[in-house]
Amino acid sequence: MSAQELSQAVERLSRHVGHWEAPRWGVVAFAAEGTRAEVVHGLVQRMADRAADAEGQPRRQVPRLSVDTSLLDQLRVVSADLLAASPADDVLATAADDVRSVQSAL
Repeated sequence: MSAQELSQAVERLSRHVGHWEAPRWGVVAFAAEGTRAEVVHGLVQRMADRAADAEGQPRRQVPRLSVDTSLLDQLRVVSADLLAASPADDVLATAADDVRSVQSAL
């Protein structure tokens, strides 16, 4: 169930912000420090770290691309990497909670 929860949380976040243009990404997030883009990039990095841990690989810095609208693509990729690594359900549940928290902060 946790894999499905993560997939659904990423999809909901994508629907929530997928139509945003560049200026909206630069706004300071409601319930977090930093811009919306910085908050989502932080989420992308945490997802990538979870995937690396689940694969037994070293953590790597996710590049901060110059186009904020690409953040959702990055999130989808690292989320798919995490799901492909088949981590424990508690890791997936924590990841899904993280996505939902970010969505609330935006």
